[in-house]
Amino acid sequence: MEGLKLEKPTMSAAFRILLFLGFFSMAYAAGIQRNVSSRPRVVNIGTILAVDSIVGKVAKVAIEAALDDVNSNPDVLPGAKLNILMLDSNYSGFLGIVETLQFMEAETVAIIGPQSSVIAHVVCHIANELRVPLLSFAGTDPTLSSLEYPFFVRTTQSDLFQMAAIAAIVDYYGWSEVIAVYTDDEYGRNGIAALGDKLAERRCRISYKAPLNPELNRDEITDELVKIVLAESRVLVLHTYNTYGLEILDVANSLGMMGSGYVWIATNWLIDIIDTNSSLSSDALDDVQGLITLRMHTPDSPLKRNFISNWSKMTSRDKGEDPFGLNAFGLYAYDTVWLLARALDAYFSQGWNISFSKDTRLSGLKGASLLLGAMSTFDGGQKLLQNILGVNMTGVTGSVQFDPDRNLVHPAFEIINMIGTGHRRIGYWSNSSGLSVQPPESFYYRPVNNSSSDPLLYDVIWPGQTIEKPRGWVFTNNGRQLRIGVPNRVSYREFVDYSPSTGSFNGYCIDVFTAAVKLLPYAFPYELLPFGDGINNPRCTELIEAMNAGKYDAAMGDIAITTKRTRMADFTQPFIESGLVVVAPVRTLKSNAWVFLRPFTPMMWGVTAAFFLIVGAVVWILEHRINDEFRGAPRKQIVTTLWFSFSTLFFTHKERTESTLGRLVLIIWLFVVLIINSSYTASLTSILTVQQLSSPIKGIKTLTMNNDPIGYQQGSFVKNYLTRVLNIHESRLVALNSAEEYENALKRGPKNGGVAAVVDERAYMELFLSTRCEFTIAGQEFTKTGWGFAFPRDSPLAVDLSMAILKLSESGELQRIHDKWLMSSACSSQDSTLAVDRLELNSFWGLFLACGLACLAALLVYFVHMVSQFIQHYSDEESESSVGRSSQSACLLKFLSFVNEKEEEVKSRSKRRQMEKASGKSNVDYGSSMNDSSIGNM
Repeated sequence: MEGLKLEKPTMSAAFRILLFLGFFSMAYAAGIQRNVSSRPRVVNIGTILAVDSIVGKVAKVAIEAALDDVNSNPDVLPGAKLNILMLDSNYSGFLGIVETLQFMEAETVAIIGPQSSVIAHVVCHIANELRVPLLSFAGTDPTLSSLEYPFFVRTTQSDLFQMAAIAAIVDYYGWSEVIAVYTDDEYGRNGIAALGDKLAERRCRISYKAPLNPELNRDEITDELVKIVLAESRVLVLHTYNTYGLEILDVANSLGMMGSGYVWIATNWLIDIIDTNSSLSSDALDDVQGLITLRMHTPDSPLKRNFISNWSKMTSRDKGEDPFGLNAFGLYAYDTVWLLARALDAYFSQGWNISFSKDTRLSGLKGASLLLGAMSTFDGGQKLLQNILGVNMTGVTGSVQFDPDRNLVHPAFEIINMIGTGHRRIGYWSNSSGLSVQPPESFYYRPVNNSSSDPLLYDVIWPGQTIEKPRGWVFTNNGRQLRIGVPNRVSYREFVDYSPSTGSFNGYCIDVFTAAVKLLPYAFPYELLPFGDGINNPRCTELIEAMNAGKYDAAMGDIAITTKRTRMADFTQPFIESGLVVVAPVRTLKSNAWVFLRPFTPMMWGVTAAFFLIVGAVVWILEHRINDEFRGAPRKQIVTTLWFSFSTLFFTHKERTESTLGRLVLIIWLFVVLIINSSYTASLTSILTVQQLSSPIKGIKTLTMNNDPIGYQQGSFVKNYLTRVLNIHESRLVALNSAEEYENALKRGPKNGGVAAVVDERAYMELFLSTRCEFTIAGQEFTKTGWGFAFPRDSPLAVDLSMAILKLSESGELQRIHDKWLMSSACSSQDSTLAVDRLELNSFWGLFLACGLACLAALLVYFVHMVSQFIQHYSDEESESSVGRSSQSACLLKFLSFVNEKEEEVKSRSKRRQMEKASGKSNVDYGSSMNDSSIGNM
């Protein structure tokens, strides 16, 4: 907040700095280095105020009170006293710069101020050069950043947070646009720039900026406000000085801008006037009724209450001054002195002292009368700045501590509604909890839990003494009807029908628009204007382009919402769904003797039969050695295998499976058979019980794979979609202009100069098919879109009509309008369906794959087991045989013979051989022992 009136700058900042550095040099004593003890008896602090301003006079008292409290406290700066040199800038940026230089004569280590952000931008350059910390309790301009001005310290809330609070209010009430009225200087422009950024984060914007001359001129204010009256938005944000604000509101009231329908949001300049002067004049009160303003929030505390209770005593010290109130800047000014005192105390405790040195860059400059070399810099400025930023204390404003961006922690604002002779707080905003009716400090140590049923703000009494939330905008040209462009259709007049003789419109879209307009809470004057020549269907994209060119204020009718069109206009909620479909001729399928083969494709039949044989063969291999039912003569085994395989189709197989692997394969195969059987039965039942319609066109995929001509509605977006998205060559597309042309082209077919199919929106095609039973929709709807009413970008009418359309849908009125115009039912009761595609292998390949893998795995395990048994069984035979190693062919024959043998016979022969071998060994041992005995006897 800025509390003074400034002179308009006429020189560049750099030139003014150089000029006043020279001015100071001529009055400055010879530059010598001055060193003092580490704990000087007096520490000089400078203060720049506009004493006669609302903020200045409050800050003067607060700073003096803080000075007395600091100097009387033995725990702060022991052995040293603060001495504040206070100079009055008298609303002048010129004097503010000169006074900054004058402070350096008294060995000033820090400056409190300046009060104005405009002056601060210039003075910060001096502070950077002389390394003197600049503590501003009223410089709220968010562009006074620490990167450009490292020695600037803001000890109040930045306007960045105030603008975030205003953006939150605008978003909360559902407004999308505001008008910014501001003073055209650094303070005003930078604050509004921050507001634009915060609004953009919430998808809102500033629709019009009204800069005002810093030199107050009532005629210029009037001219600018007259422009605002003609604008569409009725939400105004007033960001200016307290000396200007009431004058602007007085002019606005005289222009009727304080009545019903307007919204005024004033930054904290307004509440500063009220807090300081306690009351406004009756005329001023009339000018602020229903306004919303903001106040920097400071938490309640005993320290704050004690300070406020003593305020009247403090203001009575100034003789000749009537007591005045305390505003938020007075609290921040008081804490600024304490902040600096604690920083100095830490600075001295660290062993630093106060010393000044010549600036070698200035000493090298020569001039006839400018003694620039006399300027000195504060040696400990950087260390003092670090101690200032490191202070963590509790003051009358609450916690005084800086975040990494050098902003005070916990920024918060109170939201005030001006009512009658007073005002009422309707809520709070903070950067941690957003809008809330609870004080922000209640959320500092617990999570925010704003229930949807809890209000974020209390009710507001708006301008015009109404509690109904203003709409926030009006029609820009009062008395003129809105021009609504409507397609002058040639076909499908059930949607839009224009009568040239009477100039009237009828149809489904017209009735929906009319019903929605009736639900709007305000008057909506409009006239419907035809678009098109009445010979061909117009292109709706051209209608929207004409709207953007200013020929129409809106567009309504059968306008599909497409990506390209949404870049050009704002659309309402769709009032009917209408994706693209393919319509093709159909014929009735008659039943015949071979209808039972129709459920499966030839490939499906072939793979199924092959798997019956494969599974039968696998089970025979797994069961042959152990199961007598799978043994015998070759002919018997073949018959048994085939019978077993195909009997599984009906689950009537009588042969038992004895091997574990055989049972595993059979279980998986029976599951596959169950699925195939059920699918076949369901498909055949449908074919036999429901009349089937057949078409060579199965959907959009069929059209993309052949070269047949395709029909589309002239003027529709379908042509661009087919060529650009589906890459269908334009030579294949045939423009059709009516339902009769659709019918004739489809009947002729592609071989006789017609088309194979028509691609159009579902809404048209359902109406077309309602009386033409020889055509049908082939395949599925392959896009999803809808129809809506179009308005220029950022038009609030689109939102209001969308809500009205939703109300029509919820009440059932939208369906009644649909039934009135589009409920033709010549073919709707026909009990027939388009023949579904035959069941293909693609639907079952997963089952066949699982079954095949099971068979392969079972065979692999079986083969490994057989090889292992074969090696074990014949290893002994080969070792006993006198014949040499057998040939590979002999081994293969032995292996096949081994596999063909019954497993019991192999096991029996192996057991018998082992017994014979054991018996022979015992006989040899007995003979050997007898020979040994005979030799011994000899």
